[in-house]
Amino acid sequence: MNTSKNIYGTINSFLLLLFFPFVLIAQQTLTLDECFDRVTKNHPIAEQIELLRTKSNLDLEAINKEKLPQLDINAQATYQSDVTHLPIALPNITVDYANKDQYKATLDASLPIYNGGLIDAKARLEESNTSVGLQEVEVNLYALKSSINELYLSILLIQENRALLEAKEKQLQTRLKEVKAGVEYGTLLPSSADALVVELLKIKQNYAELDHSKSSLLKRLSFLIGNEVNNNIVLQTPTVKITNNPLSQRPELTLFDLQKNQIEKSIQQLSKSKLPKLNAFVQGGYGNPGLNMLDNTFTTYYYTGLRLNWNVFDWNKNKTERQSLAINKDIIDTQEKTFELNNNLELVQIQSEIDKLNEYLTIDQEIIPIRENMVKSAASQLKNGVITSSAYMSEFTDLYEAKSNLNLHRIQLLLQQIKFQITNGTYGTN
Repeated sequence: MNTSKNIYGTINSFLLLLFFPFVLIAQQTLTLDECFDRVTKNHPIAEQIELLRTKSNLDLEAINKEKLPQLDINAQATYQSDVTHLPIALPNITVDYANKDQYKATLDASLPIYNGGLIDAKARLEESNTSVGLQEVEVNLYALKSSINELYLSILLIQENRALLEAKEKQLQTRLKEVKAGVEYGTLLPSSADALVVELLKIKQNYAELDHSKSSLLKRLSFLIGNEVNNNIVLQTPTVKITNNPLSQRPELTLFDLQKNQIEKSIQQLSKSKLPKLNAFVQGGYGNPGLNMLDNTFTTYYYTGLRLNWNVFDWNKNKTERQSLAINKDIIDTQEKTFELNNNLELVQIQSEIDKLNEYLTIDQEIIPIRENMVKSAASQLKNGVITSSAYMSEFTDLYEAKSNLNLHRIQLLLQQIKFQITNGTYGTN
């Protein structure tokens, strides 16, 4: 007997181990913050972050190499129609003139000694360009939060409605048992249960509709966050901390500041490019002739020195370019003001929706207790044969419509509250 119990116990434990992973899958949960975190890591736009940083490092490396000596190899072969010669003939002296065909190859090296800080200005501009590019990616990723918020809360509403439907089904099944008992004992007519049976069949249709809608929305959410989300997922209800008149922290505002800083760096680079530049140089060569034009043999030679370059007059081209950049900065200022205006208008509209939904919820919470009392009374009357099941179903349906409205308004309020914080750039900063 004990052996039999041990065998059954082993089998039960084995079955439990087999079933345990499925229990874990069924209990898998997901939060809105996790969705936001995943989209910033897995969305294709996010791949640009590492690419921009790699590109910036390469560009900075190339710019800094301008401080190193520059080496050039040059070679040329020429033929000229005339060469330098003495205008007089000297007795007993023969002067060899340079050949009309001449050849030379040189290695030129130059080292910047002073460039007015132009190279450093280029590096600062490149860093500014990278900051703007990274912030643009941040803005694009942030824009996805609104789509995820709507998808997530739409799924959450389906989840809440399904739980409400399950409670509705359970209550109807209890009522159906009572009615069938009354039919069996002859206190109720056989047709008394028909309306309840029909409603239970409708509930099965509602289950199918909710499940298909949830599956479709979950697929869309999976694509956005870059992770597969199964149909058994349980979404957690977000909590929203309400703050009074929070300052906007939208990433677009940071982008505007970075774009204006980018223009400042461009203006600084243009200013540096007007300053004089001093380079040390050395040239080594091999040619015919060399530095001695009267020596018609291949010889080596070199010379070294300093070279100053200063473009003192460029028809005000540099000044015009700086003025154009200053206008671009003014344009960004107007774009920033326009963005803030539109953003504030949207916040006002969202706040109006929040106020309206709060009023709806207050009324919903007053309606439901009244509906519950009406259903209790109708259930008693149905049990005693005073009313038909159709009349009961009318009251019962009104109750669950009121509860559905409560669910809808509660989720809509949550949607608008989170939307307000996303629009204001303050979600997750409290």
